[in-house]
Amino acid sequence: MLDHRARMESSRKEKVEQILSEFRLKEEDLKKVMYRMQKEMDRGLKLETHEEASVKMLPTYVRSTPEGSEVGDFLSLDLGGTNFRVMLVKVGEGEEGQWKVKTKHQMYSIPEDAMTGTAEMLFDYISECISDFLDKHQMKHKKLPLGFTFSFPVRHEDIDKDFEMDVVAMVNDTVATMISCYYEDHRCEVGMIVGTGCNACYMEEMHNVELVEGDEGRMCVNTEWGAFGASGELDEFLLEYDRVVDETSLNPGQQLYEKIIGGKYMGEIVRLVLLKLVDENLLFNGEASEKLKTRGTFETRFMSQIESDSDDRKQIYNILSAFELLPSRTDCEIVRQVCESVSTRAAQMCSAGLAGVINRMRESRSQDTLKITVGVDGSVYKLHPSFKDHFHATVRQLTPGCDITFIQSEEGSGRGAALISAVACKMACMMGQ
Repeated sequence: MLDHRARMESSRKEKVEQILSEFRLKEEDLKKVMYRMQKEMDRGLKLETHEEASVKMLPTYVRSTPEGSEVGDFLSLDLGGTNFRVMLVKVGEGEEGQWKVKTKHQMYSIPEDAMTGTAEMLFDYISECISDFLDKHQMKHKKLPLGFTFSFPVRHEDIDKDFEMDVVAMVNDTVATMISCYYEDHRCEVGMIVGTGCNACYMEEMHNVELVEGDEGRMCVNTEWGAFGASGELDEFLLEYDRVVDETSLNPGQQLYEKIIGGKYMGEIVRLVLLKLVDENLLFNGEASEKLKTRGTFETRFMSQIESDSDDRKQIYNILSAFELLPSRTDCEIVRQVCESVSTRAAQMCSAGLAGVINRMRESRSQDTLKITVGVDGSVYKLHPSFKDHFHATVRQLTPGCDITFIQSEEGSGRGAALISAVACKMACMMGQ
C-alpha cells in the first residue's frame, strides 16, 4: 500500500515539475531578451525610430550628477496615484565632511475632482498644499527650489517649461532613486524600481540622445522599459498564464515585460498556475475554493511569506487555510515551488534588461572593465526573500567585464527629486539664468 502511495506521490511531483519547467529560462533565452532590449533602447534613442520603439527612452534633462556642492533647502513633491508627499529636504555638510540630509514631510491625498479634472486644477490643488506646508514650517518667505517625482510616466518637454514656481526638475521615481543613491556612492549611474511595476534609468552619452540638442557629457534617460514586448519581442517567452494576465488587465498588449516582473502581476500568475495544477488533479485533491478562483485574490506579498517559510510550513498552511483550502504537506510543498518558479523567472527576466543597459554603457564608454553602482528601490526587490539574490547573480553572469555594486535607496523618490533640483539649480546658476 505504502509503496503504491509513494509511487503516486513521486509521479505527481514529476508532473508538477514538468508544468513548472516552462518557467525555467536558459542562458541563451536571457541573452535573446537582453539583445532585443538593447535593440529597442537604440531605437528609442534615435529620432527616426523613437515613435515606433516599444522602449521610449525619455530624456530627463538631468545632465550632471551632483558634485557634492549642493547645500541648502529644497522642496520636493512626490506625486503618486492618489496622494502626494511634500517634503522639505535640508542638505548640508556633516561633521566629518560627509553628507547630512534631513527631511520633514507630510502626505496629502488628492481629491477625485483634482485627479480627473484639468492639469491646471491638479496643480492649483498641489500649490495650495505646498502653501499650507510652507506656512507650517515658517518657510513662506523663502524662495525654495522645487523638485517633482512622478510615479507615472510623464513626457518632459524641457525641465522647467511647465510651471511658474521655481520648478527646476521633473523626475520620475527611477531617476530619483539613482540620484539619492549617488550620495552614498558616486559611481551610481543607474536607477531601478522593482515594485508594483518595473522600470530603469541610466546615464547615457549625450551624443546618443538624439531627441535633445548637444553632444557633451551625459544625460539620464528614463527607459520606460516596462513597455518592452509591445512589438512581439517577448512572444516566444509568454506562457498561457501571462496571456491570461495580459488579456484580463486594464491595458492588454501593453507593459508586457512589466507584467512578468512587477508585484502587481506576480501573485496573479501564481494563482493561475495553482488553478492549472488543480485542473490536472495535482493539487488540493483537484478541488479549488471560490476564493482561489477569484481574480486578484492571491497577493504578491503571500509569495514572500510562502518562500520565506521555515521547514514547518506553518505560514504556507495558514495562507492556504485563509483561502478555504485544506492543504496536505505535499500541497504546501508544491505551492512553494510554484511561487519560487514565478519569482525566479521574474528576477531573471529583470536581470536580462539590466544587463542590457550595463553592457551598453560599457561598450559606449569603451572600457575594459566598467565599475558601476545600481541604485534600487521597490517592494519586490526589498521584501521578497530571494528575488535580490537571483537577480544579482544573473545580472553578473550576463555582464562579464563589469564590476557591479547594488545599493538600496533609503529615503526613496522624494529625497532624490530634491537632490536633482539642487543639481538643476546649480546648472541654471552656471548658465547664468
